[in-house]
Amino acid sequence: MGRPEPITDPGRPGVARLAAERLVRIVGFLVCVEIASGILQGYYTPIWTDIAGHLGMSDADVNWFEAAQLIVATLVVPPLARLGDMVGHKRVLVASTAVTALGSWVLVLAPNFATFLIGFAVQGAYIVWLPIEIAIVYRRTAGRPRQGTLTRYAAAVLVGALELAVIIGALTSGALVESVSMPVILALPATAVTLVLVLVIAGIEHVPGAGLSNPDLPGLGLLIVALGLVMAGLIVIRLQGLASVPAWVLLALGIGVLAAFVRFEAARERPFIDVRLLALPGQWPVQLTAFLFGMSVLGAQIPLSTFARTDPAVAGYGLGAGASFVSTLIGVYVISLAAGAFTFPVVARVLGTRRAHVLYCLLVAAGYALWLPFHATTQQALTNMVIAGLGSGALVAALPVAAAAGAPPAATGLATGMTNATKTVGGAIASSIFAIALSATGSIDDPAAGHASLSGYLTVWSVCAVAALLAALALARLPVDRGEVVEPAG
Repeated sequence: MGRPEPITDPGRPGVARLAAERLVRIVGFLVCVEIASGILQGYYTPIWTDIAGHLGMSDADVNWFEAAQLIVATLVVPPLARLGDMVGHKRVLVASTAVTALGSWVLVLAPNFATFLIGFAVQGAYIVWLPIEIAIVYRRTAGRPRQGTLTRYAAAVLVGALELAVIIGALTSGALVESVSMPVILALPATAVTLVLVLVIAGIEHVPGAGLSNPDLPGLGLLIVALGLVMAGLIVIRLQGLASVPAWVLLALGIGVLAAFVRFEAARERPFIDVRLLALPGQWPVQLTAFLFGMSVLGAQIPLSTFARTDPAVAGYGLGAGASFVSTLIGVYVISLAAGAFTFPVVARVLGTRRAHVLYCLLVAAGYALWLPFHATTQQALTNMVIAGLGSGALVAALPVAAAAGAPPAATGLATGMTNATKTVGGAIASSIFAIALSATGSIDDPAAGHASLSGYLTVWSVCAVAALLAALALARLPVDRGEVVEPAG
């Protein structure tokens, strides 16, 4: 489809109504994309043991799937987000959806561990969907006095759809795994992504980007090498521990290449990634928060699950919960994520966006801090997770919007995409720290083999709480959103 007509006078009723209808239609199509994303994120979790049996591999090898997808997510999000600014966000959304569909169908046909690993890693291209979608909405609302509010509401709807789809995906796979063959089970998410690909192609109009006159391939290459080395080092630390010499060598090399990348990009007139943009007052607090937030939202979920399954009669701590309660705990957490996403725009209109950001960071900090004294009963666990979930859901929706608001129009994709990239790196670092803290008797790789000490779990919750507090301090430095001045509360 062609480029949409510009909104020359958003104050005219007819033009405003047309623009609103167009925005609602676009958000509707993007909701379908986030439903597919939620299915992918929730579908496989309950059936990993069954997948391992299907492929003839051990349960411990499942960890490699997460590691591979984490690497792909870290490597592809920054370049794809930047390409969205250059060639148009729809084109990148279509390309990443096609790659995700390809990876999903590889899982259906995979005859062995290696093929499944490749397919699952390729499927990780979906990580770029949400930041690209928010960039699309932000660009479509340009020139309107309520651009910030409209984008926040759209982001809330998208994240709410995502979180609800996570529950649907988990319930669907868990219900079918005993009665349907594994290829059929794996074909369902692949089919969903394929259908979404058709919807995106047909339903979202293309808006040209800034162009590819100077793609800066050397800068892109340096970035990929730097991120790849850092992620490889973190994975080796997770597998071999802090004493691993190869891990620290990889990390040192990655940091060195990253420093060279920053110097190289700062000296270029048209860099692939404008590192100076990330140092702006409206950017660095958001990107730092995304990094710190990733520690809890991506790094703490497995420890929470293993703690809940631990028998207090054996280990002296834990909830002694069965798989059904863990599913309930996850479901309540995901619902609270959706509630946080939906309530953020309203709270932002009352308090202002900066105060709302800080408030929800403090909720995350409070939720994890409550685990320190209150972890003996299921009621306490549910309360802690609801509080942390409300804050986390709001931040998932709000951070990409804040990044877009603090970026020039030609770099909205880069800014929103970097929030996902930094969040993923933060989650990878926290995952490595938490794995070491809980690895005394192998409670992560094989919960049945033994139990980590309670101090390991206290470390996890403390790191998450402190990271959220630091994020609140960072977001307190955000400039006042211009939208707060022009948008009335009523």
